[in-house]
Parts: sequence; structure tokens; C-alpha cells
Amino acid sequence: MRQLFALLRVAAAVAIIVAITAQWIESQNDPGYRFVNFFGYFTIQSNIFVGAVFLVAAAYGLRSRSQPGWLTVAHAATITYIATTGVVYNLLLANGPLGDFNVAWSNNILHRVIPVVAVLQWILFGDRSSIAWKRLWYFLIYPVIWLIVILLRGQDFVPYPFLNVVTIGAGSVTLYCIAITAFVVGMSALVIWVSRLRILRPDSDLPRQERASVSST
Repeated sequence: MRQLFALLRVAAAVAIIVAITAQWIESQNDPGYRFVNFFGYFTIQSNIFVGAVFLVAAAYGLRSRSQPGWLTVAHAATITYIATTGVVYNLLLANGPLGDFNVAWSNNILHRVIPVVAVLQWILFGDRSSIAWKRLWYFLIYPVIWLIVILLRGQDFVPYPFLNVVTIGAGSVTLYCIAITAFVVGMSALVIWVSRLRILRPDSDLPRQERASVSST
């Protein structure tokens, strides 16, 4: 079963690579295209993180090895980020115009399919140890840094309308930032709690000593 988990994660990672590549190629037709801006979107970065973690986790799975602690924490953090991407997009952005250079199927993969797949595999695949609650603050480092960088750039790069100080005002942007931060904290706590669930267990694939170690966490 551990190998099956690995293959499913590889498939998801390949879908991410294909979707981002297709969107990147199409975006270069936009006169306003800038490489740093394309890869500055939280959507793109969170999907890249998920794809990278999936491939590393798959490498361990294909070798019938459990995820080390550092990978479990990184895996959990990326689930928080991609879940945030999915929720924010579908609540705040889905009804807006896609733009002339947006690839619709790529957009759906990155904003809808991958968030659902990532969350489901985190819930179902019990091939990682539990995460200590004290690790929760690790999950906040990246989104806080991303948000600070975006706000410091000002009108040079406004990736999402709810971060546009000029159009909606500083007060509204502040409220959105507080709300999204609160959501990230809550989602991080939920992801850590779910790390204690073991719905599909691949422990039988492990050597006896390693299996005992996983079971004791």
C-alpha cells in the first residue's frame, strides 16, 4: 500500500507540473508578463510546494520507508497552504474574470483538484507520524513572509484584488489579512490534529522495528 500512496502522489505532482507549465507558457503572451510576478502568486508557490513534498514523500514510499519527522512537518505545512489556496480562491475569486491569458483547465487543477486531492491524501494516508502542537508556528512562517513581501511591493505587484490598497482601501486589506491569517492558524491546527488519524495504514510494509516506532508515535 505504501507504494500505491507513492504512485498517487507522483501522479498529482505530474499534474501540478503540467498545469503550471501550461499556464506559464500561455502567460508569456501577456504584454505585462514578468517571470518574478508569475511565480510570486501564492497559488503557484503553494502548488510547487505540494508537488515537491509529494515527490519526496513518494521517494520514501517507493523504498518502503516511513516519512521522517522533518518531511511530515513540511508535508503538513503544504497541506495548510494548498487548502488556503482552494478556500480563498473558491470563496473570493472564482466568480471573477479569468483574464485573456488564463488556461481554464490549468486553473481548475491548481485551485480545485489539487487542493482536494492534497487534503484527502493527508486525511486518508496514514504513512506519517503525529505532529507536536508546538510545531504549529512553523506553518505560519511562509505565509507571513509572503504577505509582507507582497504588501511592501505595493502597486508594483498586486496578485489578488483583496490585497489592493488603492481599490478597496487599507482598512479592508487589513481585515482580509487578519481573516486569512486566522484561517491559516485554524487550518494548521486542524492539519496537526488530523496527523493523529490512521485511516489507511501501510505499516505492514515496514520492517518490524520501524513499524513499532511508527505505532508508538
